[in-house]
Amino acid sequence: MIKVVAVVKAKDGMAREEFLSAWHDEHPAYVRRLPGIRRYTQSPALDHHKQWPYSGMAELWFESVADVKTAFDDAAAAELFAHEEEFLGSVEWFLADEHEITL
Repeated sequence: MIKVVAVVKAKDGMAREEFLSAWHDEHPAYVRRLPGIRRYTQSPALDHHKQWPYSGMAELWFESVADVKTAFDDAAAAELFAHEEEFLGSVEWFLADEHEITL
């Protein structure tokens, strides 16, 4: 499995509750439309007295790098990116494979 790992920042001045509502409640519908998506997780940064560098992280799983390309070339991706512009100030991402380490 290949995954897209994205670290995201909320738009400047956006309240945490507003950001989380857009991300948790609205955004998954756009992600579900991506062809070939196998799994999607969101990891919001904890509300803390420290100002974190990111608002959260998302992971999108696909079978292959080719499937990632197909998904992000699809019209559904354009709609997803348009929605992200409503609540994200920035997105930085990379492709990864996962290696679980037994403890």
